[in-house]
Amino acid sequence: MTDAVRIGILGDFNKDFRSHNATNDCLQHAASKLGISVHSEWIPTSSLLESQGVKALESFDGLWASPGSPYQSMDGMLRGIQFARERDWPFLGTCGGFQYALIECVRNVLNIKDADSAENNSGSKNIVICPVACAVPNQVSGAPKLSGVVPEIRLRPGSYLQSFYGKDTVSEEFFCNFEVNPDFEWAAIEAGFPVVARGPQGEIRAIESPTHRFFIATLYQPQLSSKPDKAHPLVLAFVQAAADWGKKKLDDAVLE
Repeated sequence: MTDAVRIGILGDFNKDFRSHNATNDCLQHAASKLGISVHSEWIPTSSLLESQGVKALESFDGLWASPGSPYQSMDGMLRGIQFARERDWPFLGTCGGFQYALIECVRNVLNIKDADSAENNSGSKNIVICPVACAVPNQVSGAPKLSGVVPEIRLRPGSYLQSFYGKDTVSEEFFCNFEVNPDFEWAAIEAGFPVVARGPQGEIRAIESPTHRFFIATLYQPQLSSKPDKAHPLVLAFVQAAADWGKKKLDDAVLE
């Protein structure tokens, strides 16, 4: 039996969060579909500030920036994402993970050091992530402004994301109060992460890197629609990329 593919989940696990449990579960759905073993481990954001915190990420084959903002450590989350981007580790960010992936790129690629989310109330002049502009209709009382299944997410033809789904329009589930400030769409493109999914009104719903091994971030949460007998195509692609990277690391180690 081959060694398990190791997935590090950047975030502060809360057993009461549906999305956190779904993140664990959907990785096993993908593992079953691919016929491989996957071991996932949550990495508290504060641990990434420790002396060996970021280096410990090298033991994983893929990194997933989870929902759950505000995180215990914003800087820790950003360091984890920076590692994945700079070291070209297979990376998937969803919901809060998507938001912070964009913040990290704007801060460290474009050098706009005060890029931030409105959720943090920092007083920054460069708010990349702002409150959701339009609440979804018929939302459940007390739910985030953008919650439930959105049926018309348009994928950019020719993108990696579109190739994983094999179609141009998809339905996905959201659970968030914040989204990309449209005034900063230029920043994603300038940083090398073009927009590859949009909502019904053109809202930014996903970005990806065309030059990385695998680097995709979505405001929606694919883990929420994954099923034991129907693994989500994006999670499948992520786990496969992590498995491929894990094998390459082993092969390279043998040659050294």
